[in-house]
Amino acid sequence: MMYAAFGVASPFWPRFFETRGVTSQELGLLLALGTTVRLASGPLVARIADQLRARRMVLAICLAGAGLVALGLATAKGLALLLLISLCHAAALAPTTTLADALASRAADAPRENGGKAFEYGWVRGTGSAAFIVGTLFAGQIVGAAGLTSVVVLHPGLLVIAAFVVFRVSDITSDQQAAKGTITPVGGFSALIRIAVFRRLLLVAGLILGSHAMHDAFAVIRWNAAGVGPGTASLLWSLSVAAEVFVFFVVGPPIVARMGPAVAAAIAAVAGTLRWTIIALTTDLSMLALVQPLHGLTFALLHLAGMRILTQSVPPQLAATGQAIYALAAGGATALLTLAAGVLYARYNAGAFFVMSGLCLIALPLTLGLHAADKT
Repeated sequence: MMYAAFGVASPFWPRFFETRGVTSQELGLLLALGTTVRLASGPLVARIADQLRARRMVLAICLAGAGLVALGLATAKGLALLLLISLCHAAALAPTTTLADALASRAADAPRENGGKAFEYGWVRGTGSAAFIVGTLFAGQIVGAAGLTSVVVLHPGLLVIAAFVVFRVSDITSDQQAAKGTITPVGGFSALIRIAVFRRLLLVAGLILGSHAMHDAFAVIRWNAAGVGPGTASLLWSLSVAAEVFVFFVVGPPIVARMGPAVAAAIAAVAGTLRWTIIALTTDLSMLALVQPLHGLTFALLHLAGMRILTQSVPPQLAATGQAIYALAAGGATALLTLAAGVLYARYNAGAFFVMSGLCLIALPLTLGLHAADKT
């Protein structure tokens, strides 16, 4: 329900705000401030959830709150009111994925009576990616028939449903936390930073996930300049998302389980180096069709490796905080590199993708230190 709600709204928010009279410059301000609020809200709310031992409750409140706030967009007019509502919506929505990951990744590793894990985390996260696609496709049909305001009904509705479903999810970390005690709010952040493998994971994730900034901002622009039409570009983009789902469900879990998270992260770094190098060199459709599925490795496989390392190295009482700081590192790096991408692409055009390739290459030797997570 969460990721379907994201899929319903994400592609259509810019156009929705445009219909409310928001100019391009104002839209840029609105989106940039929303990103800033999300980067601050995620770790703060996650730390509160850990401290209160109430991850399910905080997640439900954030989901329901984001849904109710989003409803206000249906009648809101004027930049000031739209900005206020969108910032409140961003603040409430930011912690949801990290809290959900904290719950799911810990529950997935909970031992069963007959041995083994309870379930594969990748199946849950893969379902989210698939639901995002379904939500986007469904919303496209609904918007075509009922207009953009329908998004402001579908998105909140799905979030509220998700808020109720949360209470059927177990919170393994609460039981573990009760057994191991608590950590002070400030001490929680400092305790995480003192974990060497956690610091290294933040750096690897920032480099590899941040390298996607150039692709997300300028890939379609580059393809369009080379004569690739919107329909073909959307198919290329869909290939990457389909590969993401495939890795989450099929390929990723056994790689992480048998080879370990360090090897999985190294594979992601190599895949990123190859992907951005080829995109820098050519716009040939056959080559693009071959490298776009590497997104399954550069994003999904790295995400699975990151979740395994976080589960192994972060204390249970800091589960949500660890997830939030991990997301902050990736999101912050992406935001900074997106700013740099504009300058690099303006100066070097397609050659700017070589810089992203270099970031993945730098991350490769750093993945070796992630082996330490297997022993925590």
